[in-house]
Amino acid sequence: MPDVAFVNLFAVTAIALCAPLALALVPKLRIPAVVLEIVVGIVVGPSGLGWVHPDLPVQIVALLGLAFLLFLAGLEIDVHLLRGPVLRLALLGYVITLVVGLLAGLGFAAAGWVRSPLLLAITLSATSLGLVVPVLKDAHRAEGRLGQTVIAACSIADFTAVVLLSLLFSTSGGDTGSRVVLLGMFVVLVAVTAAVVSLAGRSMRLGATLTRLQDTTAEIRVRAAVVLLVAFVALAEAFGLESILGAFLAGAVVGLLDRDSTSHPRFRIKLDAIGYGFLIPVFFVTSGLRLDLGGLLADPTALLRVPLFLVALLLARGLPAVLYAQRFGRRSALAAGLLQATSLPFIVTATQIGVLIGLMTPVTAAALVCAGLLSVLLFPAGALALLRRGRTAEPTDREPEQLTQ
Repeated sequence: MPDVAFVNLFAVTAIALCAPLALALVPKLRIPAVVLEIVVGIVVGPSGLGWVHPDLPVQIVALLGLAFLLFLAGLEIDVHLLRGPVLRLALLGYVITLVVGLLAGLGFAAAGWVRSPLLLAITLSATSLGLVVPVLKDAHRAEGRLGQTVIAACSIADFTAVVLLSLLFSTSGGDTGSRVVLLGMFVVLVAVTAAVVSLAGRSMRLGATLTRLQDTTAEIRVRAAVVLLVAFVALAEAFGLESILGAFLAGAVVGLLDRDSTSHPRFRIKLDAIGYGFLIPVFFVTSGLRLDLGGLLADPTALLRVPLFLVALLLARGLPAVLYAQRFGRRSALAAGLLQATSLPFIVTATQIGVLIGLMTPVTAAALVCAGLLSVLLFPAGALALLRRGRTAEPTDREPEQLTQ
């Protein structure tokens, strides 16, 4: 057996176990578990006490966690919702986000804080859909017109941000023109694969076999989803694109093919168990281990970047919610803006890529991640309070299809 120690991986998984337990035992401490995981990673990591280090086993599991995180994010996207007025509103909002993000990036570049205004704009342009949906559900707005509009806007933001990051700032190098061609070829191949899998799934014999094996030790549907995930990640890397794009599209394809889950209701629960039960927490704890908090605290001007990046995030993702004010009212639009400005997983991913390709310093990356942490701590709580106050103003019994009429 190779000489590899698992002590650090044990420590990381122990942190992943204790974080949600601690939050459950102290209900007054209302923060997402992901925030505590990153914070504890910072405390015990090289920038803190130096007890835990991101060695090879930790890095491998964290990389799988990142892939599964993007896979589950793609799984959240409802492609049938993205049409008509909802799609146009989401696209217009994302254009506003990019313009505001570019203006912020130019300002920060003039101050010498960032090296690529466009990379910063893309970093600020995504929304954490996995954090937004639970808030909308808690406020009983997920099925209403406002909830569906926000979910559509977040879906467009996440998808476009992943595509732009992979297209313009790939760690594999190469010029943008060649990557555009490769991206087109990759998308066609993904579409063909999805069509082939869909046609195969219509076979009565194969369908019966899948149903028979899905809840046995074969876990055939879970294995098929993992194969699709790994295949798309490998294909993305072969095409010179970021692996996160392959993982995200794999989730979107599985979500599209899994529209009717009546015969396999536990499929997504099992995928969540793999991701959120093991791989994804390791990724977030490892992100804390890698955070250059020491460099951030050593310079007061560097520490000043955190609140300014937080304001930039709020403006970039929150301003598009002004488009909702006439339709839903100012309070609901403000809540939507706060939800859309909630971002962390993509910020962590984008900053790591930025550091790898030399367009972002570790200190700037740490400041952006800290801003993302604050957005997760502050914005969903404020949005939930606003939505609960105005609950009677927004109907919740409308079907999503009505939005496209």
